[in-house]
Amino acid sequence: MKRQGLLLIAIILLGLNLRPALAAIGPLLDRIQLDSGLDHVGASLLTSLPVVIMGLGALAAGPLRRRLGDSGGIFLGAVLIALACLLRGLLPSATPLIASALLAGAGIAFVQALLPGLIKSRFAADSGRLIGFYSCAIMAGAAFGAAVTPWLAQSLGWSWALASWALPAVLAAAIWRRAAPARAATIAMATPPLAPWRWPRAWLLMSFFGIGTAGYTLVLAWLPPYYTALGWSAQSSGLLLAALTLCEVAAGLLLSSLLPRFPDRRPLLALVLLSLFAGLLVLQLAPQTLVVLVALLLGIGIGGLFPLSLVVAQDHLEDPQQTGDLLAFVQGGGYLIAACAPLLAGVLRRYSTDLSLSWQLMALASVLLMVMAARFSPGHEHRTRGMAPD
Repeated sequence: MKRQGLLLIAIILLGLNLRPALAAIGPLLDRIQLDSGLDHVGASLLTSLPVVIMGLGALAAGPLRRRLGDSGGIFLGAVLIALACLLRGLLPSATPLIASALLAGAGIAFVQALLPGLIKSRFAADSGRLIGFYSCAIMAGAAFGAAVTPWLAQSLGWSWALASWALPAVLAAAIWRRAAPARAATIAMATPPLAPWRWPRAWLLMSFFGIGTAGYTLVLAWLPPYYTALGWSAQSSGLLLAALTLCEVAAGLLLSSLLPRFPDRRPLLALVLLSLFAGLLVLQLAPQTLVVLVALLLGIGIGGLFPLSLVVAQDHLEDPQQTGDLLAFVQGGGYLIAACAPLLAGVLRRYSTDLSLSWQLMALASVLLMVMAARFSPGHEHRTRGMAPD
């Protein structure tokens, strides 16, 4: 029981370390561009590249699991995140910053691809709710990164403020090393591996996760610069992103607690998608006068959609290994889709005065998500469990 409790703590700590390397960039982006010489497109790569690598790394989860086991791969991921953050302090120029983005993306990918399957195997009776809480820890890490980094930058400089996030990553790696299950407990059993690319339902789940996560990456990368362009300071825009992220965490925790009462996830999906759509509209029409409403609506929408996307995917299968294969595919392709959002916004910002067009495109995407969510009925999920290709 004591080891199980330590494992839970390690899972939450790992979740907390999966976003500061990305979220810390936005509030300091103008200063980073000034000192490093990165243009808008290059600056967008600091968020887009990790997400691309997160996708590619998730798709490689199967070989990684077979070579290192779930526990070893997760430990390696935490170490890579720490190294990426440290590199930003040691070499704060354009090329090393891009390299740190690639390294951070690989580390995040290893953890995200392997941890949900391990949760499913170790906590089978309550895996949906625990995956929801783990997702909330991810969003809480983004809040800490956005809020704390600008204040650290005042005394340490932006490069060592970014590098400071290596410390919690090292802590998470150390605790995981003590708490992680032995490799024999996590490697594949007799169940054949899943072939999700041959399953149309897996492509639908991947697209849903990717488009929804595009909203998250877009806000994470460009909301602070959007408000600094309106005259806000880096500290204020960072606090706004942190406040929005805290709303995400609260929404995620509440919805995760409600999951057992809603075997049909569609009412919850409708709520969060409507909130996301409304938040994007308010962000364009009254970004300053209704800024509290912006944070609340976007927080509910993004904070609920991220864990629900993972839970809906894991609902489709019972076997932990096959669930891990499906979630790796969903996250792998999904993060590749999501990486396009901040990059596209950077390109559009080069040719327009602000980010309004990016918010409008994301609002249209949220309508598409509503159409897709209507297909996630519990009855269909149960039917597809026996149809997944081996």
